[in-house]
Parts: sequence; C-alpha cells; structure tokens
Amino acid sequence: MNYNIRKIREDEYSLLEDFIYEAIFIPEGVELPPRSIINKPDLQVYIEDFETEKDDICFVAEVGNKVVGAVWVRDMQDYGHIADGIPSFAISLYKEYRNYGIGTKLMTTMLEELKRRGYAKTSLAVQKANYAVKMYKKVGFVIYDENDEEYIMVCDLQNQFI
Repeated sequence: MNYNIRKIREDEYSLLEDFIYEAIFIPEGVELPPRSIINKPDLQVYIEDFETEKDDICFVAEVGNKVVGAVWVRDMQDYGHIADGIPSFAISLYKEYRNYGIGTKLMTTMLEELKRRGYAKTSLAVQKANYAVKMYKKVGFVIYDENDEEYIMVCDLQNQFI
C-alpha cells in the first residue's frame, strides 16, 4: 500500500478526535463505547488545545488524499506518564489501514523526530492484550512498569532506538 508520512497541518487538528477514539483498545467481544467517551478528561488530555506546548508533535499517514492514521506526543499527565519532560505517545490508524506497516513507520518517524529534538526518552501506556505491544517492542520500547491490565513502556532514545 502506498502511503505518505508528514507533519499534521493546523487545519487537521480536529482529526485527533477521530484518532483518539480509534486508539481505544476494545478486546474481542466487548462492545464499543459511545464516541462521547472522548470528552472524558482522561482522554481530552491527549488532544485538547493540541500544539499549544513545545512538546506537542504530530505526524499523520495519508493514502491518496485521505489521512488514515496519526501519531502524536505531548508532555502530559496521561496513563503512560513517567516524568515531566518525557513526552507520551498516542497512535492510531483506521482499522482498514492496519497491518500494512503504516503504524510502525509512524512510530519510527516520531522516534527519530524526538531524538533529533534532543529528548532522551519517551513513554506510552498499552493494555496487555493489545496486539500493538509487539510493534512497540519492535521499535525499541521496553516494559517499565505494569499493573493488572496494562504496561507502561519506555523507549530510551539515546541507547535503544535504532
């Protein structure tokens, strides 16, 4: 599949609402939550007033002229927060565009950008049952902490990321 990775444009910030909803991991057999779930404060932290802080960075994947996925980071108090100054990841693709390598390319593009900007680490939270755990490990994330349901993963941009 042909796709292009590029920085998000200001007129596309509203797409992050779609992608935060798409990023919600729903185990097999569990009903999708209503879209209004993205209005909860623990999800709004990922998208509210995006690109107002220096740590707000976003890349999108497009197929043709359609944005099909996004990866973004912020220094925020989210599920994957480990320390101030360490940006946390969010990533998602529309279902029909998964398993084509687009997510991996979005991740590596962001990791390269963070390293270029001088960040030492980045983090994320992921449910243990999420198939994306394998991809995160592949691009250099390691398990930093865990609870019953999820892992907190960290990528050391100075040593682990290739």
